[in-house]
Amino acid sequence: MSWLEPVPGGHRLAAARFDGSWTDPVTIAEGDGFFVNWADFPSIRAAGDRLVAHWLWRGGQGTYDYGVRLSWSEDGGATWSAPWTPHEDGTPTEHGFVSVFAAGNAVWAAWLDGRAMVDPSGPMSLRARSLPGGTTMGPVAAGPETVLDGRVCECCQTSAVVAAGIPVVAFRDRAEGEVRDIHVTRRLGDGWTESAPVHEDGWVIGGCPVNGPAMAALDERVAVAWFTAPEGEAQVNVAFSADTAATFGPPARLDLGRPLGRTGVILLGDGSALVTWLEEEGAGTAASIMSRRVAPDGTKGEPRRLATTESARASGFPGIAPLGEGSLLLAWTDPGDGGGVRVAVFELDGWGAP
Repeated sequence: MSWLEPVPGGHRLAAARFDGSWTDPVTIAEGDGFFVNWADFPSIRAAGDRLVAHWLWRGGQGTYDYGVRLSWSEDGGATWSAPWTPHEDGTPTEHGFVSVFAAGNAVWAAWLDGRAMVDPSGPMSLRARSLPGGTTMGPVAAGPETVLDGRVCECCQTSAVVAAGIPVVAFRDRAEGEVRDIHVTRRLGDGWTESAPVHEDGWVIGGCPVNGPAMAALDERVAVAWFTAPEGEAQVNVAFSADTAATFGPPARLDLGRPLGRTGVILLGDGSALVTWLEEEGAGTAASIMSRRVAPDGTKGEPRRLATTESARASGFPGIAPLGEGSLLLAWTDPGDGGGVRVAVFELDGWGAP
């Protein structure tokens, strides 16, 4: 797990590994140029024989002039490479909301790229590129930058998985008429498919809701969880695919009526998915991190509250990851006095089964 923390003169990106207990933190990068944002945040991923981390670094020409930096470790995180930037446009625009994934011998990064927004009417695009070295740090050159979708929502997170060897990237599209539904694109052979909606919600919104999808894969199965609000009705949905995201079944709604989104999802061995999201509670800024299991046929278990938090941006986006077959690791930001990054482990045996 990685996180940003303030240090004298700037910030540092740190990471630790959990194997029943946490290792001592290591520093991936440190300095005064980090772009620190509640919704566009660093990540760390295992990719074959190496770990890959990403963070965001400010340019010098405006609030949203920042770019992607990637670094990798070949020794389990003890040391890290010099940073590498996947985009070569050099424009003073936004580049972020990164997803890193490994497929075959290649390691990829997908990101939102604002180079066309130098023109105020220009669109945000979704791009991807394979990293140098592949999964084994062999003599592999970086691939070309590829446009996956030329017009997407400006500041919603992306998500990427590999389903039975097929890379899948999920994102919030921006169609004509300001329809902003969740789409996926898949890499088949040497190219990427034209993106297609997971479900046609028909959510028309004039600006970015800052609420991207979460996605998980297990063999050919894929689950996507997302926030949407067609006709002003906020909801958290999940949809399943049994064919590596080529098609999806109808969505199941999971929220309790006052969702904020910020979804997470994992797939379990019995075919069900466990979805997390933020739900408003009572008055003021109180919120809870909720969870619910759901089967591919839409059968839902009872909702379960995992932790209390706040609805404010400072609470960030909770993260979840499976720990083997029977446990779940939850990480979230406590925005209160004396707060910080919190983690908890939950045993899933018999818990909220649909």
